[in-house]
Amino acid sequence: MIARALELLEVQPGERVLDLFCGLGNFTLPLARVVGDGTVVGVEGDAGLVARARANAERNGLRNVQFHAADLAQDLAGQPWLKAGFDRLLLDPARAGAIEVLRQLPLKGLKRIVYVSCHPGSLARDAGYLVHEAGWRLREAGVMDMFPHTAHVESIAVFDPPKKG
Repeated sequence: MIARALELLEVQPGERVLDLFCGLGNFTLPLARVVGDGTVVGVEGDAGLVARARANAERNGLRNVQFHAADLAQDLAGQPWLKAGFDRLLLDPARAGAIEVLRQLPLKGLKRIVYVSCHPGSLARDAGYLVHEAGWRLREAGVMDMFPHTAHVESIAVFDPPKKG
């Protein structure tokens, strides 16, 4: 799943990537290797996970990663990382989805969004916001059966920015 998400995000060396709901850095750390002299910023609501993500980056010798603790369902206006400007966005929210943070993000300037979801309903709602309210285009979507013999699937969706003109 990690390799597929990175492939779909189409990150280029030197870019700045925002990884929201980053947990321990499962996507953040591999992204840091791809961006080279770029930067990856991971944001997670649990300060303990952020500390462990920083330790993981240190253990792996990754210096182009920043981690921040923030409740992504709350007002993010005072968060300095939000104003940094990014090329690409990866989202991997909990079942509740990412609608609160999507409504606050400066989406203009992003080249692509990849959304990994464990709940198809919240992905559908958030995709509706991105497409119908923010003007993004759903490029592709699919499912990954990460848990055989259960009804649970992971979904992944790729969004391209609004057409110019």
